Amino acid sequence: MDILERLRRSLGATRALLGERLGHGASGLAPEAVEEALLAADVGLEVAESIASDLGKAQRKGLVKPGGDLAWLADRMRAVLAAAQPEVVRGSPHVVLVVGVNGTGKTTSVAKLAAASRASGRRPLMVAADTFRAAAMEQLQRWGERLDIPVVAQRPGADPGAVVFDALQAAAARGFDEVLVDTAGRLHTKHNLMAELEKVKKVCSRAVPGAPHEVLLVLDATTGANGVVQAREFQAHAGVTGVVLAKLDGTAKGGVVLAVAQELGVPVRWVGVGETAEDLLPFDAGTFATALLEGLQ
Repeated sequence: MDILERLRRSLGATRALLGERLGHGASGLAPEAVEEALLAADVGLEVAESIASDLGKAQRKGLVKPGGDLAWLADRMRAVLAAAQPEVVRGSPHVVLVVGVNGTGKTTSVAKLAAASRASGRRPLMVAADTFRAAAMEQLQRWGERLDIPVVAQRPGADPGAVVFDALQAAAARGFDEVLVDTAGRLHTKHNLMAELEKVKKVCSRAVPGAPHEVLLVLDATTGANGVVQAREFQAHAGVTGVVLAKLDGTAKGGVVLAVAQELGVPVRWVGVGETAEDLLPFDAGTFATALLEGLQ
């Protein structure tokens, strides 16, 4: 099954919701219906209003061909998503901090990212830096055994900065291409969590010049617009460079992809469409828009 078909299946609930609410008929899409449908899919108020307004203007100017309003909508979505897709400059080793609150699928996403890295021909190393949660460390180690990918871990409660520093030195010495760091998702207060992430970032830069090269925020797609609120916090303190949208399968809130891109200017890099290591797909704006709107009448 190719990526388009897998993504189309995972967006089934969101696509069904849009199909029910758009009310597409002989006269084309009504901008008001488009705005309501996009809001229901958790696209976000700013994006929904902008797209609906632009559609109305295009229709009045005769820029939308008869029967071509869904194609117009797909092009508009691609434009929103593509605007937030800068190139990733790779480091050596390439250091990726994976951040997010507990329960979003953060640790599992680290393992899936490592599997994708290896599938692309690289040598990945995973780092269990969520030392405040023994279960997270054990979970990552189990993934490492299952995938046959090395994991650097120390005792529960160890200093995360020290764990990361040792791991990065080992990665450089042993020739690993990519280091994926699972960071803490919950401390006693939000301030403590953000301060810990900032400290880990500084440790990365001391161990490997220019690191971290990516800071990926894992968001749970089922939380919809609430995920954007989380993203703002992590973006302010951790310098998020991209998003991993986990648990996209089965949710009707897949439109949050557009909210992240438009309101935060942060690209979605990966989407999770299932439980296995192969169910993390690289994000592509064109494929997403096609999968979301294809087949709607």
